[in-house]
Amino acid sequence: MRRETVGRVQKEKNVSERLACKLLGFPRSSMRYKSQRVIAPALVADLREVAMERPRFGYRRLQVMLKRKGWTVNKKLVLRLVRENGWLVRRKQRKKLAAVPRVQQPQPTRPNESWAMDFVHDGTAGGRCFRTLNIVDRFTRECLAIEVDTSLTAKRVVAVLGLIVAMRERPKNIRVDNGPEFISKALDAWAFEKGIELHFSQPGKPTQNGHVESFNGKLRDECLNANWFTDLADAKERIELWRRDYNEVRPHSALANLTPIEYVKQLGAVA
Repeated sequence: MRRETVGRVQKEKNVSERLACKLLGFPRSSMRYKSQRVIAPALVADLREVAMERPRFGYRRLQVMLKRKGWTVNKKLVLRLVRENGWLVRRKQRKKLAAVPRVQQPQPTRPNESWAMDFVHDGTAGGRCFRTLNIVDRFTRECLAIEVDTSLTAKRVVAVLGLIVAMRERPKNIRVDNGPEFISKALDAWAFEKGIELHFSQPGKPTQNGHVESFNGKLRDECLNANWFTDLADAKERIELWRRDYNEVRPHSALANLTPIEYVKQLGAVA
């Protein structure tokens, strides 16, 4: 990094290396330093394999994946290696907006206490549009279901929720936005019958449903944008495979780099 900075100053100011170092306060000897550390070829090979398999993972998650392979490696070394080999993920810089006070949302304290759900749109290679209904557990970050189809009505939403509730403990509440499927009479009647509260976020404030919005971004970045779906059946298969990987393999920084399934098992062992 220091050498790159000096080179940039030399180019911008059209000065010598000596003067650039003097301006930046860097000793010239640092420009001649070469690391004596030997990087194991097997480490680079494993890092290349993981980086190619998961091109949207940043260096922190790549470090976690290397640790799972048995490597004891510093994240700074991983960052340097991905930079040198061109594997660094480039993310679009978001426009900085003025900070506004946010209302603190009550956080769940156990699994199945609070769920969140939302829709995402995409399309196939043939131009056929489809939607995904994403349902996540706000405490464990587990993705409970991703329903994929060209049309997802309120009755379909109720059917998917009913199937999940039949297989596990029903939640105390579900956080949703104000979409027509979520404010429908069908969902309201089902929730009342099951004793489940529907918590609606305010219009134009997606941060009030931040867990599922964050999940939507990961689904878009790591699955929808990374795949070319030939048809609806192909989309359903690939998205379901990604959902399982998300729950069972992908490390989550909010869970101390555990997967949601590992986190649930850990909670069960503690309890």
